[in-house]
Amino acid sequence: MKNVVIFGASGHGSVVLDCIEQQGKYNVVGFVDSFKKEGRKFNGYEILGSERDLPYLKDRYNIKGGIVAIGDNWTRKIMVDKILSVVSDFNFINVVHPRTIIGRSVCIGQGTVIMPGTTVNANSIIGDFCILNTNSSLDHDGLMKDYSSLAPMVCTGGNLELGQFSVIGLGTNVIESIIIGDHTVIGAGSLLVNNIPGYVVAYGSPAKIIRNRTVGEPYLAGSKIRKSSPLFFNNY
Repeated sequence: MKNVVIFGASGHGSVVLDCIEQQGKYNVVGFVDSFKKEGRKFNGYEILGSERDLPYLKDRYNIKGGIVAIGDNWTRKIMVDKILSVVSDFNFINVVHPRTIIGRSVCIGQGTVIMPGTTVNANSIIGDFCILNTNSSLDHDGLMKDYSSLAPMVCTGGNLELGQFSVIGLGTNVIESIIIGDHTVIGAGSLLVNNIPGYVVAYGSPAKIIRNRTVGEPYLAGSKIRKSSPLFFNNY
């Protein structure tokens, strides 16, 4: 098996680690994290250093690839760019849990994570560095553009188009043929029955636009958003 590393020693990184171990395709040699102390153990694996140490780590551990385990879509993009600035040809692997159902003629880009219990139906396209979380569903002919994500228990109808860096929150239901623009957040527990443009926050049943949103604005647990907000949906 090829040696790989996980970028991000966090709760999300723990789930990604579990997926890789269950997948049985790669050998995880450790975590790479800019904020955790080198040499510390996380889930039984050593934190090897930061992304700046990659050239040295690649040689020492014969690393053939890795996955960025950062839940926030924009922050994940920043980390990918940092990695490529250090190692321009770094190989980003896909992580697909064995309890995933993948339909026929599905295309999956690089650096994407698909969690257990997820269903991806026929003719769907998943871009680079996407996340499909536990028990989420992307129905037939769906399109997830680069750095987009589905939170746990999201259910989408056919022909969804989800824009770059956009996210659909926990337990949201989306009817068929919905288009969501770039950099948009759909809050947890919503029912989406109309198209939603880019650069907005929307939630409710039916979901309505609440306000505009700026590029890179955080939306996950631990962010600046109040924990009482419907957008506070977990660390994925």
